[in-house]
Amino acid sequence: MTITLTRRHLLAAALATGVAVPLGDAGRGWAAAPGGPARLTLPPPTGPHRAGTVSLHLVDRSRPDPVAGPGHYRELMASVWYPAARDARRHPVVPWMPAAPLRALLVSAGFDADAAAAPLTAGHEGAPALRTPGRLPVIVFSHGNDGHRAEATIVVQELASHGYVVVTVDHTYDGFSEFPDGRLTVPNDLSFTPWDSTHDIRFVLDRIEDLAAGRNPDAERRPLPAGLGAALDLRRIGMFGWSKGATATALVMNQDRRVRAGLGFDGPMQSQPPVTDLDRPFMLMTAEFTRAAEPSVEQFWSHLRGWRLNVQADGAAHSSYCDHQWLIPQLARIIGMSDEDLAGWIGTLDPARAVRIQQAYPLAFFDLHLRHRGHLLNRPNPAFPEVQFIV
Repeated sequence: MTITLTRRHLLAAALATGVAVPLGDAGRGWAAAPGGPARLTLPPPTGPHRAGTVSLHLVDRSRPDPVAGPGHYRELMASVWYPAARDARRHPVVPWMPAAPLRALLVSAGFDADAAAAPLTAGHEGAPALRTPGRLPVIVFSHGNDGHRAEATIVVQELASHGYVVVTVDHTYDGFSEFPDGRLTVPNDLSFTPWDSTHDIRFVLDRIEDLAAGRNPDAERRPLPAGLGAALDLRRIGMFGWSKGATATALVMNQDRRVRAGLGFDGPMQSQPPVTDLDRPFMLMTAEFTRAAEPSVEQFWSHLRGWRLNVQADGAAHSSYCDHQWLIPQLARIIGMSDEDLAGWIGTLDPARAVRIQQAYPLAFFDLHLRHRGHLLNRPNPAFPEVQFIV
């Protein structure tokens, strides 16, 4: 009997096993969860700051909810990641995904809903924000089709550890999410386009302004971490996204000049109406949706009138710039998947090297355009021989 797995099924299988197998030096540190199976792992961030995180329940009363019916409005879950104060260790770290949407993800893939031991992140829930002499740049993340706001946690917690505030968003009905009252939302058959993600992100940008002004946008007015609003610099906002989220990043920049720099992880860059000219910095990290293979990506590239760069890691697959590149190989070692089959899922880019690329290049992009520092993006770097500059 032959079973065909989607990328989501394979990742769900990894989480369902709840076991991690070391992947060379980078895979060390996995351990059994108390009273249960061993957990999958995420690599720690490299920056000098501990990370804090808090979730927000946001309601957009300008947009009716077509699924919930009359009298209901668009609801979103978001997470804010930020540099935390030194006493962050007193606050528990959060899992990669909350338990209920993770179980829904597992069930959708045909696995035992209670078998998961998801990775723990570096984010300390509700920890006070780090006090700094000035405010910090803000980055917003938009996930891919049928995804969730945790899928780029390696990049998100890396940015937070280096002094950025990062806001990740679940696009309701295009991903797996849970509201504070326990309601779950999962991907459905509604047509959900990058323009829908764009509307979500512009609403979230408004709520970030509320935070910076000292207001609490959470629908239940749950307590916010001390000092969080005062940390936000609204003059320095960037955005990145994976796949559909990359396209949404470009569309947001077309519509909203609050976003000063955009980064796309292997996006198809397809939308109707399409992206028009952009005069602000944009970087493409391509893998399968290359300018040579996908006309819409080349067309988007031609509309970039400001600073632009296209980098590509040799051997990268569509998900190589997200957490999947690290988590799926852990499953492969457990179930005895052949190297050939594994390459079909993640390409031939070594997972440990992929993590280094995920940690270095997004940080370098936002450092350059929101902090005006750094030199990694000036030219190909011998420390990253896999990363090609596509001219």
